[in-house]
Amino acid sequence: MIRIDEIYNNTFWPWLQKNKPGARLFFCDPPGSTSPDSLFNLGSENIVETDYVWMHDQEPCWVEEYKPLFDDVIGRNNDIHAKPRGHVVVSEHGEYVERLCATYGWKSHYYFYHGWACQDWFRGYDKSFLIPRARDRAPTKTFMSPNRIVGGKRDHRVLFLYNIFKQGLEHNHISVPRTCQYENVDISVVANKYCSTYPDISQVFDDAILPRLFAGEESQQMTSCWLGNYAEAQDSLVYVPTETVYFGRRTHITEKTFKAIALEMPFVLVAPAHSLEYMRSYGFKTFDGIFNESYDLETDDILRVEKVTQVLKDLDNLSHQERQQIHRACIPIVEHNFQHFYRGGLSHVLWAELTGMLDGLLK
Repeated sequence: MIRIDEIYNNTFWPWLQKNKPGARLFFCDPPGSTSPDSLFNLGSENIVETDYVWMHDQEPCWVEEYKPLFDDVIGRNNDIHAKPRGHVVVSEHGEYVERLCATYGWKSHYYFYHGWACQDWFRGYDKSFLIPRARDRAPTKTFMSPNRIVGGKRDHRVLFLYNIFKQGLEHNHISVPRTCQYENVDISVVANKYCSTYPDISQVFDDAILPRLFAGEESQQMTSCWLGNYAEAQDSLVYVPTETVYFGRRTHITEKTFKAIALEMPFVLVAPAHSLEYMRSYGFKTFDGIFNESYDLETDDILRVEKVTQVLKDLDNLSHQERQQIHRACIPIVEHNFQHFYRGGLSHVLWAELTGMLDGLLK
């Protein structure tokens, strides 16, 4: 396991000094920051610097939204006379990475930053007694879905919640704000962007009783680096992460999905198409054959969220006995995922990927 708060200073920088001397290292600190004020760089005074490596591995590749940060990376390397192409290390695949590289002329390299981060953040929970193991649970609700930021680039959460409310599924464990903490905008204003697709969407949110909080909360208190909401997890058949990104041809999975794995829960993802396939490529198992996972193949973003909701509706229509049968059928898979995460299987995959990425930097 790598300590994620030391990954740049104690992993990447020593490797660059030894194997790629003359390359600068850029990264943001604290993790998740995207302001130019958070941009740090490491370099060498006694070596002629000819190249740089920019670690944009924490956040999505949103070219327009993070333009000041990306421009600052370019500006801080204008003194290199060799006019380096520069390398950007990312934690996603797809069209947004391609657009980023086309805009700034960078060469992209990939590794699964969030896989490493979650192994660090969620260490030790396998030895805790905060929640019973999957075999000892008897869930009464169909799903839980925490939602905190609904503005910015997270409009897909509004589309998901609209479909949930329209399908009459709001009796499950759902958290959602009335006002987005990120943009300070009412959720119905965000919803109004999609009134041409769903003419009643703003009215649905105007009529909804919001905010919705989990027991004991005064606000949406989710944090990236630890687990929580144990009562809701114990009482829910599946976990529904509404991932950071959703629209377009890309894969970018974060701690939101790993929380389901660390809680020994099945998951239904509100995420880009082929995200389940992406998780399987890292050795995790999903739940096809127990419930319908064809939504993951749907490339139309509107249709995919509707198909996700239909999966949840179908599960919600089950009797209590049928729900328990589904729960028992999922146990071998959630236990495999839990063991793969905590007993070294994922680390083995991540190490091979990381060393392959570093080899790519040398080429």
